[in-house]
Amino acid sequence: MGGQSRAGLRPSGGTGGIWVRYTLIAVIAAVVLILLLVVVAYNGLVRRRNQVDNAWAQVDVQLRRRYDLIPNLVATVQGYAQHERATLEAVTTARAHALRAGSTGELAVADERLTGALRGLFAVIEAYPDLKSNTNFLQLQAELGHTEDRTAYARQYFNDAVLAYNNAVGTFPRSLVAGSFGFRTREYFRADGAASGPVSVRF
Repeated sequence: MGGQSRAGLRPSGGTGGIWVRYTLIAVIAAVVLILLLVVVAYNGLVRRRNQVDNAWAQVDVQLRRRYDLIPNLVATVQGYAQHERATLEAVTTARAHALRAGSTGELAVADERLTGALRGLFAVIEAYPDLKSNTNFLQLQAELGHTEDRTAYARQYFNDAVLAYNNAVGTFPRSLVAGSFGFRTREYFRADGAASGPVSVRF
């Protein structure tokens, strides 16, 4: 009877061991799957963040080019329109504020003011036909026009990249990974008001 009792216990013990192994395998598989999902989400967030940084670099290049053109533009206009001191000073001051801007939002506001000041400058230029035919002015006008177009495109590309990144940071389950690894939403380069559009530099 003792032999029969021991024989009768074997199937039960074997089944329990199999279930333990299956449970352990399932737990390990779940952990591995979660880790893979975390890695995929993390890498996706890094790629989108890098796209935002790259897009911002393009915006910065075009803005710096724009700011570099302005002193020559002001100097050229000043030679023909010395009495427009207030308008010229407004452009120079707005440029200085843009160069000192820190965050994306601050730069957007400063650049908006500069755009408004440039609009005022080009409105004044309408009254000076000799200036409008000056070779140096015409060259600066063309360069500034091309820069305005490239800046508008770069700004839109940056905002699109920020939108995609912010959506990734804010949507579940990637938001869990974003919060754990310090990914934060980014600011748009967006100005309010009429001065947010490109400056018309063509006559």
